[in-house]
Amino acid sequence: MELDVANQSLQEVYLRMVQMITPRPIAWVSTLSIDGIPNLAPFSFFTGIGAKPPTVCFSPANDSQGRPKDTLENIRRTGQFVVNVVTLPLAAAMHRTADDVPPESDEFQLAGLEQAASVKVAPPRVKLAAAAMECTLHSAIQLGTGPGGANLVIGNVVYFHIDDTVADQAAIATIGRVGRRDYTEVNDTFRLQ
Repeated sequence: MELDVANQSLQEVYLRMVQMITPRPIAWVSTLSIDGIPNLAPFSFFTGIGAKPPTVCFSPANDSQGRPKDTLENIRRTGQFVVNVVTLPLAAAMHRTADDVPPESDEFQLAGLEQAASVKVAPPRVKLAAAAMECTLHSAIQLGTGPGGANLVIGNVVYFHIDDTVADQAAIATIGRVGRRDYTEVNDTFRLQ
């Protein structure tokens, strides 16, 4: 199969990308609105960029009306966010927070999740998350416009939270996204010499 991106719909391009870029780690991003309303949403176009300085990025697409999602608006206005790590016990709650709800909705409440206070930023973190990274905004770049238009958020990590039960492991047993509603647990690793 050969596909020229210029001749494909947004839906087809998205489906091809998520088919090839897999598994994708999940940034479960918590923010606060300017009015102090907590927001929590997952993004699977996410990765670490570097360790000096510790930097992460994720890509929130515009909503179906072409507007920036609440997460992006909150980060632009406050300059802060938390990336919560998703493990299997939190998978269903994470998936629920992907629902499109009004900005005044608290996704922590909707998903039945308890908040924990952050140390260096205002947005709360998911209390039961095995790990979390508190971040300040480095930059937010608009890459596309209209419905599905891509945006890139780059954040500087300013504080780590790691549960003592996983602190000594080589890697936390995270889950990754492999499709629309399909996920995988990272638990079968191998080492090359």
